[in-house]
Amino acid sequence: MKKSSRILILIIALSLIALYFVPLWNISLEAPQYPEGLGMQIWLSKITGDLNIINGLNHYIGMKTIEPDSIEELRLMPYIIGFIILFGMIVFIFNKRSLLLSWIILIVLIGTVGMYDFWTWEYDYGHNLDPTAAIKVPGMNYQPPLIGSKELLNFNASSMPATGGYILFAAGIIAILVLIYEFKFNRTGNAET
Repeated sequence: MKKSSRILILIIALSLIALYFVPLWNISLEAPQYPEGLGMQIWLSKITGDLNIINGLNHYIGMKTIEPDSIEELRLMPYIIGFIILFGMIVFIFNKRSLLLSWIILIVLIGTVGMYDFWTWEYDYGHNLDPTAAIKVPGMNYQPPLIGSKELLNFNASSMPATGGYILFAAGIIAILVLIYEFKFNRTGNAET
């Protein structure tokens, strides 16, 4: 790989360290009775924000309580991101396009599986309601959007990447561009001095 590609791979890998310090995703709720809005931030290993208030409101419509300690993904994600960082450093050190390709496939695969897992969690959370809930609206589900906004009764629910989500997305895109560059302009795979 060319020297510039290797340096970019190292920068991408090291930039992922920021994911330990910033939230990955934001979910916000706005309603007339909460003009300042309610929100929760999903981090690699925790959920912060107005979780107690949201759990209290959701209880009335039969939604499950969000208990961060019981979410297995929050225990696994710090290790998964750590492995991606380490793998990126291995790509930098060993300077092999095959390792670069493997690293990018891993990033895309983990990102895709992560988004699907998040969607299924939201689906379960919004559809599997307690039949004894105080408020029941026939045919209504309360699944928040994966990305974007959605009206849920008198709430506008929004779900968007936070700083960490944008870092992860940018890292994946830049890594793919490096791979394309390497295969298009460095056909021999030789290092540039």
